[in-house]
Amino acid sequence: MENHSKDPLHGITLKTIVEKLADHYGFDTLAELIPVKCFTSNPSVKSSLTFLRKTDWARKKVEDLYIKSIPKFRN
Repeated sequence: MENHSKDPLHGITLKTIVEKLADHYGFDTLAELIPVKCFTSNPSVKSSLTFLRKTDWARKKVEDLYIKSIPKFRN
């Protein structure tokens, strides 16, 4: 019997989350949705990962947006 996690983030790296959100929304829209400096000032995936790995509340917001956006990625 296989054991499947019900966690939608299971097996997905933070890098994948940021890349998918940036590809789908762009950093300008991400900055509007989640106004943190890593999205508003000279944004990049690398700088965003550095910030989000140190800042739990911001990472939670990014993960929540990703979960809400999963249906949009499939279109």
